[in-house]
This record gives sequence, structure tokens and C-alpha cells, in this order.
Amino acid sequence: MDVRVRYAPSPTGTLHIGGARTALFNYLFARRHGGVMILRIEDTDQEREVPGSTEAIMRDLRFLGIEWEEGPDVGGPRGPYRQSERLAWYREAVERLERADLVYRCYCTPTELERVRAAQRARGEPPRYPGTCRHLSAAERLARTGQPYVLRFKVPAGEKTVVHDLVRGDVVFDHAVLDDFVVQKSDGMPVYNFAVVVDDAAMAVSHVIRGEEHLSNTPKQLLVARALGVEPPQYAHVPMILAPDRSKLSKRHGATSVGEYREAGILPEALTNYLALLGWSPPDGAEFFSLEEAARVFDLDRVQRTAAIYDVRKLEWMNGQYLRRLPLGRVVEAVRPFLAACGIDWDRPPVRPAVDPEGAVQLVRERARTLVELAEALRFLYQPISRYDPDGVAKHFTPETAGYLERLADALLGLTEWTAPALDELFARLAETWQVPRARLIHPTRLALTGRTVGPGLFELMAALGPAESQSRLRQAAAWIHAGRDAAGVTR
Repeated sequence: MDVRVRYAPSPTGTLHIGGARTALFNYLFARRHGGVMILRIEDTDQEREVPGSTEAIMRDLRFLGIEWEEGPDVGGPRGPYRQSERLAWYREAVERLERADLVYRCYCTPTELERVRAAQRARGEPPRYPGTCRHLSAAERLARTGQPYVLRFKVPAGEKTVVHDLVRGDVVFDHAVLDDFVVQKSDGMPVYNFAVVVDDAAMAVSHVIRGEEHLSNTPKQLLVARALGVEPPQYAHVPMILAPDRSKLSKRHGATSVGEYREAGILPEALTNYLALLGWSPPDGAEFFSLEEAARVFDLDRVQRTAAIYDVRKLEWMNGQYLRRLPLGRVVEAVRPFLAACGIDWDRPPVRPAVDPEGAVQLVRERARTLVELAEALRFLYQPISRYDPDGVAKHFTPETAGYLERLADALLGLTEWTAPALDELFARLAETWQVPRARLIHPTRLALTGRTVGPGLFELMAALGPAESQSRLRQAAAWIHAGRDAAGVTR
């Protein structure tokens, strides 16, 4: 099977989660069958185009690991790959339809059309074009010479069009519910349902994989393909992505664009894994898989028909799993820019403490769900404590605690081996000598060293901080408690 698929976004904004899932399914299908992925930019609606949108979409696709063999930036044998550069193709196709008397000029104004639709809605009818200009006489058309017009396709009356959908099976559309749709606007620009047919034929697209919201467009595109005498591609309409309450996914449910998730610290490996599971499942039922593993088994027969439910909490959980599963080196590189935003640069020595990046990440990654959280968890290793957790202060910082912290700092001076086991043994010995539960030492020590009440193992983090930094932070916390104010430069 000679597979050629296309992802064809409009440059009117960022790459939405739904668009990213569509692009991913196209990519996986092409890779599964050794085919070609095409990126086509559908930019004929110049008024809605957002400057820089095309570049942002391509950047986000590549962030996800989705590459294409043909496209506006890489070229290809069937370009150009921007619709705005393909106007000659559309003009030629329109002329063929005009010669075959399959389209007609419609002079109805937007105001007139809205008046008709309002009357139809008032009667409880679906709004549709009533064919006003389809039956104009030659004299009536002549009288309208010079007036702006659109070109409408003559939908054959009394027929049906069957869409052979690879996900949903056969879907039948009665032409009674189809109006004579526009193929060319009054400014000469092609309309979506016309342009895509011309492009898909010229680019030899074999399969169109897209969201089910486009299913109602498919009979129109099949009619245009038949009128032009071209072989249409096979169609597969994948389920919609809905919010947990089964409403349309929107900003109120969290971030909706790939760029927002990238900035929030979601790994591409986690995002593509999660998106693939929105409407598809691998044959072995695996929950975690790489892009390459998915491409080896992806096919349309495992795409579900029902809507997929998007849950950002599940995505963040999956991202946390990837932070723990990926090789340390990969996580180190991924977290670097997030650390840089905190003012920490591993590549500009001296970095304090003397703990290597992989060791630092290994120490704290267990609890992080995102790269933002991971960077924040790493900060205590490299920056002075600027704030103690208020709940922790209320629970663990007392005058008595300050005394323990000072005595602990003194006791650390005599420790000859600075390792986690040695520190563990020291705390056990001090708790016994001072006749206090170990927790009375561990909890305030953690708060003094990190500013938090939760985190990695105390003795492992002390080993990473080193003796001088650990003692300094213990004394700073004790002084802060004694002062009862911001004497040490740390806010309460």
C-alpha cells in the first residue's frame, strides 16, 4: 500500500491538543506503513492568519518528534505546500467546473443570506442555501453584471453520497441536507471544501485522517472529486477530544496548546504517549510506549468511535512517571532551561554544592510531576533558602528546636565521613543521647536545609549539600527562630 498522508493546519493560532493528536495519528500511520507524511499549510483565509503561526506550529510538531518528508520548509516533488502559493491550480480546477456547468454564480449578499437563515430557524428548519441563484435566467444574470458573486457547486438533487469511513464504516448523506456550497469566494480565493480536494489529488494523498468534526465536509469533498474526475483518498475520522465533564475542551479545563504544555514542563515523550491513547490503544494494552514503539503497531482498526476524554491530571501523572523512567541524562538536558529561569546554570562553575547534575536530579525527581516542579525541587541545592514553609514553621520551628539545630551543627563538625549512612547513624546517636524522638530532629532539619517539609531522603540531601553548607543553613535557621523576625534575610 502506497501511503501518503497529510496534516494541513491553518496558520490562525497555536497548535491545539486536538490538532496535535491528528498530526500524531497521521505520523504514526505513515511510519507504520512506510509512507510519506506531508505538512500543508492552508492559508487562503488571509484575514484570519496570525503572523508567526506557521513557524510556531512547525516548532511544536517537531517538539513532539513529528517530522514530515514534504512541506513548506523542506520542499518536495508535489509542492508548493502553502495554499496561498497554489492559486493557479485552483483557478484551473474552477474553470473545468464552469465549463462542465457544475457551478454557478451566486449574487446573494450576506445580509440577504442571513435573512433567509433567520426565517428558516424561525420555522424550525436547518439553515441552508435555498438555491436562489441556481435557476436565474440568462437575462437575470446579465442584469447582475458587475455585481460581486461567489461560485456555488450544484449538488445533484435526489441523490445520496456514501462516505466509506475507515473508523466509522459507511455513513450515508442524503443530498436533501446538503446545500449548494461555495467553492470560490467573491475575492477569487478558494473555499476549504474545494481547495483540499484539488490539493489532495495533486499531492497524491492516499488517506485523510482527521477529526470527526470534518465528517460533514466529506460528502461535499467527494462530490467535488467526482466532478473533477479525480480519485478521492480514503477517509478516517477520529473521535473528538472532550473535557472530563464531556463538554468541549477549553481554557477552563487547563492548557489547550502544545506550546503551553512545553512551557509548563511536560516532556514530549509523555505528551505524545498520552495523546496517542486519546482514541487509540496498542494491541498489547501497554500504557507506556515510545513514539517508535507506537509507530510499529499503529493502525486505524484500533481507533475508537466514541469521544476521548482529556484529563490534565492523568497527563501530569504520566509526565511524572516519565521523569522517573527516562535516563538521567535525558532529564538533565530537559530541565536545564527551567533551571536557567531560576538563575541556575550547571555549565557556569563554580556550582554549589559539588554534586553533579545527574546526582542532583536523581535525588529529587521522585516527587516531581513536571519539569517546572523538578527545577523548583532542585533550587535548594544551589540557592540560599529564601523562605520557610509557613505550616512547617508553625509545627517544627520552636525555641527548643533552635537549640537542637545549633547543637546538631556543632555535632556535624566532628563527623569524619560525610555520607548518608554516617549521617543516619549520627542522628540516631544524638536522638538517643538527647532523649528525643528522631523525628524531632529530622523534620526541623529538613525545613532548615530546604525550606520545605517534604522532599528527598534527609541524609541523602545532606550528603549532597556538603558539611559546610549544611552547617551554615542549620545555624541560619536557628538564628531566625531566636530572632523571631526576618533577621537572617528569610521571610516568614
